[in-house]
Amino acid sequence: MTKLIDLTAEMYDGAPTMPMDPKLSISWHCNLDTLGYNLSRVTTSTHQGTHFDSPRHFFYDGQTIDKISLERCVTRAFKVDLTAKKPGEPITVADIEPYADKIEAGLAVLLHTGWDKVFPKDEFFNDFPVVSRELAEWFARKKTKLVGMDMPTPNGKDWKYIHETMLGNDVLIIEGLANMEELAAGEEFTLIALPLRLKDRDGSPIRAVAMVD
Repeated sequence: MTKLIDLTAEMYDGAPTMPMDPKLSISWHCNLDTLGYNLSRVTTSTHQGTHFDSPRHFFYDGQTIDKISLERCVTRAFKVDLTAKKPGEPITVADIEPYADKIEAGLAVLLHTGWDKVFPKDEFFNDFPVVSRELAEWFARKKTKLVGMDMPTPNGKDWKYIHETMLGNDVLIIEGLANMEELAAGEEFTLIALPLRLKDRDGSPIRAVAMVD
C-alpha cells in the first residue's frame, strides 16, 4: 500500500519571507454576498514557502521553470538525516558521500535538518545549517539531479556561490520542505514536486509529496 506524505510548508497571509522578498498576501477578492461566489487574491514571490529554483533564478540565459521536464519533478529520491547538525553548522561532503551510489544512479537527495520546525521564527531565515562550498561542488561533479532541503536557502551568507555552482551545473534545488521526519533515512521513495507552469520565470511554489512504497 502506498503512503502519501505531505512535504509542503503551509502558506498563509502574512507568512514570513526572506528579508528582501515580496511578502505573501492572501485576501478575499469577492464572496457569496458580493458576486455570489468566494474567490481569493494571492500576491506572492516565486520563491515563497516550499518552492523550486530553476537555473533562471541566477542566470539570464538559464532554463526557466516552465521548461523543466516533468520527469525531473516526479522522480525517485531518498532522505539524508542531518538532524544532529547545529545552527549554522556546515553540511559537508562527508555527510553525503556514503550515499554517492544513489546519487550516481540518478536519485534526488533530500537534506533533512529538522529546520522546518523553527518556522515562523525569525531565526528560520538566519541560523540554519548550511550547504558548504565543497558540497555544492561535489553535487555538481556528481551531476546530481535534484537537491531538496528543509532550510529556506542552501546557504545564507554564501548564497550566490552555492546557487551558481549548483544551478549552473543543472543541479535543481527545492527549498523550504517540511515534515521529513516522516521519511526513513536512506530509503527510496517517489518525490512529486510540481511547479506552476509560469512562462519564462525563475521558480515556483510547489506542492511536494512523497509516495512511500
